[in-house]
Amino acid sequence: MTTARDLSRMSAERIKAHDRDGWIALFADDALVQDPVGPSGFDPEGKGHRGRDGVARFYDMAIAPNKDVAFEVHDSHLCGDEVANVVTLHITMQDGNLVKLPCVICYKATSDGKIASLRAFWEVAKVPGF
Repeated sequence: MTTARDLSRMSAERIKAHDRDGWIALFADDALVQDPVGPSGFDPEGKGHRGRDGVARFYDMAIAPNKDVAFEVHDSHLCGDEVANVVTLHITMQDGNLVKLPCVICYKATSDGKIASLRAFWEVAKVPGF
């Protein structure tokens, strides 16, 4: 059985590999991405990105523009069909600047091994220029 922790690892691997289609394929048809949770430049209304089209738009807007994204997982708490990962994201921007972003990323798995939701908790104020 694929756990939420397994899916979180697969998500990080596919982001690192710039595998857009593989990353989107991890999500359920009605998945929800909130990264970050609440209003942000990626989601001014704070409602999240829903469905495969929303997940794809989020990838194109928030992930694809980066040169590199590496996940440093400090701790991981698997509870039922969900996992909360305590992470530092190491993001190399297109201009070469490195952003170290502390966050908690929560994933919920469906019964058929897809990501039902990805909710990332991080403070917009901690990202220069965002």
